[in-house]
Amino acid sequence: MQKEKIVEWIKNYFIENAAPDAVAVIGISGGKDSTIVAALCVEALGAERVLGVLMPQGEQSDIDVSYAVCEYLKIPWTKINIGETVYSLYDAIHDGGGERKFRINGLAMMNTPARIRMTTLYAISSIVDGRVVNTCNACETFVGWETKYGDSAGDFSPVGDLTVNELKSVGYELGLPDKFIEKIPLDGLCGKTDEEALGFTYEELDKFIHTGVCDNLETKEKILELHRQSEHKRNKMPMYIKSRF
Repeated sequence: MQKEKIVEWIKNYFIENAAPDAVAVIGISGGKDSTIVAALCVEALGAERVLGVLMPQGEQSDIDVSYAVCEYLKIPWTKINIGETVYSLYDAIHDGGGERKFRINGLAMMNTPARIRMTTLYAISSIVDGRVVNTCNACETFVGWETKYGDSAGDFSPVGDLTVNELKSVGYELGLPDKFIEKIPLDGLCGKTDEEALGFTYEELDKFIHTGVCDNLETKEKILELHRQSEHKRNKMPMYIKSRF
C-alpha cells in the first residue's frame, strides 16, 4: 500500500534530518492536499509532533473545515491571520519612495499571499525546531499550479510524486472522511474551482501524466502549454559558474 511507504519515508526523513522530537509544521487550508499530508505525518510521527498552522487572509469562508481537520486529526494548531501583513506590504509598495512607483497587479495579488504564508511557516518552524511540510501534488507541479517560493517550497514533500487520484486513494487508505478527500478546491483569488480556472479536469490531467494520452486535442495543448510556461518553477535556479582555471 502506498500509504505505508510514504509513512515510512516520512519517519526516515525525520530520523536523518531532524532532532528526535522535531515537529512537522504544516499549513492547514482545509483542502485535500494539506489534510491528507497532515494525516500521513500523524501516522509517521504522532499527533503531538504535527503542528497545524491556519493562515486566513482576512475572512475565510471555509475556515471551519480547517478547524475540523485539526480536531479530527487531534493535532495542535495555531491561527495566524496574514491579511494585515499582505495589505501592509501592498500599501508599502504603492507608497514606496524612489524614481519608480508601482501598483499591485493581479499576478502579485495571486502570488504574494502564498509567499507570506510560507514565510510564516518557516518563522514558526524556527521557533519550534520544526520542518516545513510541502503539500503540493504531481498534477499541480506539472502545470505550475503553485507559487514559486510559496506553496511550492518546504523542507520535505511526501506527496509531490502523486497525482490527484493517487493522493485521494491514499486519503481513503488513511480512513479519512469523504468530506475531507472530496472537498472541491477553489482558486482563492477568483472564486472559481481549480478545474474551472485551469480549463480542464484533474481526471484528464491525471490520465495525461500517466499515459501521455488526452482525448481532447485542445485540452492536451492547454496542458502542454502550462507545462512549458511553468518549467522555471520545476528547475533549480540557474547559477553562473565562474572559471576555476
